[in-house]
Amino acid sequence: MYKKIGIGLILSLLTTAAGSYLYMEYIMKDGFEAAWKWMIDTGNIDEILSLGAIPNLLLFFVFNKRKEFYKSRGVVLGVVLVAFVVLYFFSRHLY
Repeated sequence: MYKKIGIGLILSLLTTAAGSYLYMEYIMKDGFEAAWKWMIDTGNIDEILSLGAIPNLLLFFVFNKRKEFYKSRGVVLGVVLVAFVVLYFFSRHLY
């Protein structure tokens, strides 16, 4: 049970990283290197991570369709962890 939740969690975090990379590479105008520099300079990590977490919806529904509910719980746990990271970086902008 815990192994399946762990697999879902790791896949969720990898999917978020891949989604963030794809967003920076193909959606932003200047490519990955310029987007990475912009993200570090301005501190907008929260925007990139929140948009990068969108592909987790697809992963969640794939696990639900295959009736692998423990893995989908791991995906939800990964999204909650990413949400807390986004909240942390967003709160740094407020002060």
